[in-house]
Amino acid sequence: MPTTLVTGGAGFLGSHLCETLLERGHRVICVDNLETGSLINIAHLRQPEFTHLNVDIIEPYFVDEPIDFVYHLASPASPIDYLRLPLHTLKVGSFGTHHTIGLAKHKRARFLLASTSEVYGDPKEHPQTEAYWGNVNPIGPRGVYDEAKRYAEALTMAYHRQQGVDTAIVRIFNTYGPRMRSNDGRALPTFLRQALLGQPLTVFGDGSQTRSFCYVEDLVAGLIALNESGEHNPVNIGNPNEFTLLEAAEKVIEITGSTSKIVFEPLPTDDPQVRQPDITRAREVLGWEPKVELIEGLGRTIKESTDGQLTGIR
Repeated sequence: MPTTLVTGGAGFLGSHLCETLLERGHRVICVDNLETGSLINIAHLRQPEFTHLNVDIIEPYFVDEPIDFVYHLASPASPIDYLRLPLHTLKVGSFGTHHTIGLAKHKRARFLLASTSEVYGDPKEHPQTEAYWGNVNPIGPRGVYDEAKRYAEALTMAYHRQQGVDTAIVRIFNTYGPRMRSNDGRALPTFLRQALLGQPLTVFGDGSQTRSFCYVEDLVAGLIALNESGEHNPVNIGNPNEFTLLEAAEKVIEITGSTSKIVFEPLPTDDPQVRQPDITRAREVLGWEPKVELIEGLGRTIKESTDGQLTGIR
């Protein structure tokens, strides 16, 4: 039975990863200080093969057992969180990555860094390939998240080149599914909450900016395929089907049958105008591509979410 450590394992994405790893016969160690994660997300995973450690990884930590794989997902990831926790976000990307990859080195474990499409900033290249260096404002409000991830990528490659650590880097594009926090500030959970409550759907700018939404089941499959490969260079994982935010809002209204109207608000600072992954490398190196389209994924998100999860009313 392989043993896998997942930082951020009580978060939206991390809890789905932990669940799938357990189904695949792994022993799973979830490391999460619950700053943005929740015990509710992992309550159904309680079993002898699952352990939760309430640890803040910006401090050194150690695990007294063999580890085969490490998935480093921990970080505030939504705008509401990293704007509320700017220094902590930078520390997780720097100290947290240093401590976690150091643990992977000590255990001789394969280490996967969960990076982000945000390393491309407001891109001048479209769609975005892994060779693109990005267009990031390092001193803007979003810079604390963007630069934390860019630094974490550099640190990961330095450990690989100098220390021989077996590493992988995934650049994750917009992901959605059950266990999203309804108030985390990202587009789809916000639209779903507003539509289900009959409130106006708030679209920033004129809604022409684009995103590419990947269902969480597909995303987790990509993470596992990458960590079980021998690839070391960054790989985009996301759904290349691109939608404007106005189109996404309209699809949410369609799938929920809501009578909500769409209203427009000023565009946030440094909000990317386009976001679409080129997944050529994922297809060629991992044999991976997404299977769930947006309408199906939205339907599954609504159906599989627990009472009050999408509206924040429990």
